[in-house]
Amino acid sequence: MPAPRLSSHLLKWYRLHKRSLPWRDLLHKDPYAVWISEIMLQQTRVETVIPYFEKWMKSFPTVRALAEADEQEVLNAWEGLGYYSRARNLHKAARIVVDQYRGEVPRDLDQLGKLPGIGRYTLGAIASIAFDMNVPALDGNIKRVYSRIFDISEPVDTPKGERILWELAKKHLPKNEAGDYNQALMDLGAAICIPKNPRCLICPLMKLCAARANGTQNMRPVKSPKKTVPHHIHAAAVVRRIGREASPDGGNLPYEVLLAKRPSSGLLGGMWEFPNGRVTGDPFEGLADALKTGYGLRLGANRRNFLRIEPRGVVHHGYTHFKVSTYVYECELASMPERENLKWVSLDLLDDYPMGRIDRQIAEMLKKSKA
Repeated sequence: MPAPRLSSHLLKWYRLHKRSLPWRDLLHKDPYAVWISEIMLQQTRVETVIPYFEKWMKSFPTVRALAEADEQEVLNAWEGLGYYSRARNLHKAARIVVDQYRGEVPRDLDQLGKLPGIGRYTLGAIASIAFDMNVPALDGNIKRVYSRIFDISEPVDTPKGERILWELAKKHLPKNEAGDYNQALMDLGAAICIPKNPRCLICPLMKLCAARANGTQNMRPVKSPKKTVPHHIHAAAVVRRIGREASPDGGNLPYEVLLAKRPSSGLLGGMWEFPNGRVTGDPFEGLADALKTGYGLRLGANRRNFLRIEPRGVVHHGYTHFKVSTYVYECELASMPERENLKWVSLDLLDDYPMGRIDRQIAEMLKKSKA
């Protein structure tokens, strides 16, 4: 299939049907806005990203504003989007851009590609969309489109499948229109060449599609067999104490709960959590050891030597490679160490502390019970 034929059909369709998106609707192409949108869109649906993008651009309208922000502000703005390493990498990259490139997103591909969080796909998207460079891009939507147009039987999530798709992306890239072409492929995958039951009859590339001709469109893309997703059990502690100062309205003393800040790297790095740990067997029985091992916390006991623990509920969440069920208990401490990562926080201020989904559910549970 000649490259111009594919791109000309696709670009003609795109100019009539392209989506109205806030990062596209800017009067001038803003490399920073394109960069933010592409990082947010990694493994996240457009509908979810739009309100986050708009809020982000109000909070951090420039690279310099992002670089000067505190990490906790950045994580707060990102909370709910998941994959929090993306936010931390954006923050690190913004500081590099300010320090080394005077606050201007670098146009040089080598410099741009070395920024934290920018991989091959993101590099191609930013370079083509923001800087009109002839660079291909390959996200999930584009992989699906190419695998159907060329009826690729190789699994797209293998090194060989990736190589085939990148070669096709390079071969069919129209010069001087790479930005629109890459976005057209994304839009086609999102609106017509969808994962299940693709809308072939209204597709501008239907007559060029090998999978459609061979009747294999619902079998493409081919992916490697999924591995079994492990399910972990955690026990979390809601440790509370009466606040030291009376509430402003002279009512009851506010109560505070104990939060722990996670290490800056790794899953949910820099976020806050209720002290918890993975357990085997009965979560109730495993809680005391989990708190002592992970945080140096010792639970209090009554006169009969029973631990003072009350069940509050259970919350569930699925991550990319595993699932977690967290059993929540309200409990009292016998002692706690002086550690920088442990902090008493008023219930009314929990929204100011960035948390993952499980801990935010626990926080909402507490706020509702107080109300």
